[in-house]
Amino acid sequence: MNLWQQYLSPHSIPDAIQALTSAPGSAIPIAGGTDLLLDIQQGRHAPVHTLVDLTSIPELNLLEEREGQLFIGAAASLTRIVRHPLVARHAQALVEACDLVGGPQVRNVATLGGNVAHALPAADGTIALLALDAEAEIADLSGLRRVQFSDLFLGPGKSALKHGEELLVGFYLPLTKSHQASCFKRIMRPQGVALPIINLAIRVSRKNDALEDIRISVGPGAATPWRAQKADQALLGQPVNDDTMGAALEALLAQVGFRSSPRRASAEYRQHIVAGLFKDTLQTAWLRAI
Repeated sequence: MNLWQQYLSPHSIPDAIQALTSAPGSAIPIAGGTDLLLDIQQGRHAPVHTLVDLTSIPELNLLEEREGQLFIGAAASLTRIVRHPLVARHAQALVEACDLVGGPQVRNVATLGGNVAHALPAADGTIALLALDAEAEIADLSGLRRVQFSDLFLGPGKSALKHGEELLVGFYLPLTKSHQASCFKRIMRPQGVALPIINLAIRVSRKNDALEDIRISVGPGAATPWRAQKADQALLGQPVNDDTMGAALEALLAQVGFRSSPRRASAEYRQHIVAGLFKDTLQTAWLRAI
């Protein structure tokens, strides 16, 4: 039984949008396909008439400085992101997140856009991008537009992208300046591939011995990728020490909505282990920002 009836490989964004909107049946974009093809094969995704391959579109494969920001194309593979010097310089948390997805064979073909479009609340690349204050670029028949990264998500596995009409083009991230840094860490359970029990990304900007700015994201902290904004507020203007980290952790635990998963961990266990992960991630980012 065929998993699809038509496979198209456009070479430009307008051609890809045209392919999606004019398909005679259900159409969906594909790049690495490491999640999508399994979902279709195993019945977790509705039947697809047309697959639109995005890997031959130059714009979606770019990694470059653009308009004073770092641009990462949605079709860039995780391995390429991990190895790229611009990403290492300006988005270390993203490098660390992408380097933990699956195994080497998966990372060689899986894409950052696919990681985001799958809309899981604990997707490693997604959690890193949220902490890094990313914006997403989306294409449709009317052209290109940018949206806040958090606006891409409606619920577990539910993307705000309009099915068959919109295309995720890439991501814009702020360039890292002096005394800014980021870090991503996770606790995982090996199950063929290492699934995250909990993951956490932090981006900091320090001024002397105090935090001038901080962004903390946790997965899974809610039904969508989640920012620990009350913990951010508890740390603003403060040094990083046991007292301030303790206060921030209390704020995080008061706000977070951990859930139980039979394949990963209980909510109670996540509540227990997040303390060590949070302190380790924050201290690493803080020391990197010297």
